[in-house]
Amino acid sequence: MPKTVACPHCGRPVVWGQVSPYRPFCSERCRLIDLGDWLNESYRIPPDEAGPDVNASPFDRSPEEEANGEEGTNGGQAPPH
Repeated sequence: MPKTVACPHCGRPVVWGQVSPYRPFCSERCRLIDLGDWLNESYRIPPDEAGPDVNASPFDRSPEEEANGEEGTNGGQAPPH
């Protein structure tokens, strides 16, 4: 028996296989609605669950934070030379 999953948008069962070209969605309509939700920023990752700042620089951490493995907050300023 083929595996089925629920369409993330409408909940209809979708066969997980090549017979379902829009999987995990049941149709192109559901796929496009979901894409529109992403583009309209309807889906967001809460800040407290977000991972480390991928744009962080090693200069953003104080020596104490560096030693403790903590993230820094000195506004991206390079340490004084």
